[in-house]
Amino acid sequence: MTALNLDRLQAALAGPEAAARVADRVAEGGRPAAVLIALAEHEEGTRIVLVEKDARLRSHAGQMAFPGGAIEAADVSAVAGALREAEEEVGLPPQELQVLGVLPATHVRASNFDVTAVVARWPSPRPLVPVDVREIAAVHSIAVDVLLDPANRLSWSHPYGFSGPGFVVGDLFIWGFTAYLLDGLFDLAGWTVAWDESRVSDVPERFLLGRRR
Repeated sequence: MTALNLDRLQAALAGPEAAARVADRVAEGGRPAAVLIALAEHEEGTRIVLVEKDARLRSHAGQMAFPGGAIEAADVSAVAGALREAEEEVGLPPQELQVLGVLPATHVRASNFDVTAVVARWPSPRPLVPVDVREIAAVHSIAVDVLLDPANRLSWSHPYGFSGPGFVVGDLFIWGFTAYLLDGLFDLAGWTVAWDESRVSDVPERFLLGRRR
């Protein structure tokens, strides 16, 4: 795995390129929310923290996501909201993170959230487990090199006519808003490796219907 230059990413997040990455999905007056993209700096290379949603949830059941959720009244900013959610969901306290910047809020139609992605360096990573076990089934730490590998990239197709960039890592299928953010972040940082965008996979059926208790 490769240790990535996060200083370059931090500079890009502060510039106009960050806004350009989400220009086609700008905030539309939805409920404010925030997610945390934690870049864990292991000796062998950089990894990204992702959570796997519980398969029994009413929406987004079993899907891969970043730690995050709705911004609450007590949160002074989107950054504060993302950091609070990460601690509540996977036990990652704010003092272990160094915020690099944010991506502008983007609209998620399925949930009517306007989501701000907060990008942070995690210089001393350790294993994480779900804290909010009602919502989170597992915590995954995936090497950025693995996500960038063209063999693990594809375009997904939804029966409602939606499509977008995706990632397949073993049994994990990363699609939708999470994959959109990963794709944009990699482009912004200059990490993207050319991949075959004509390789298309249907969204697995398990993600198409929310499971009710």
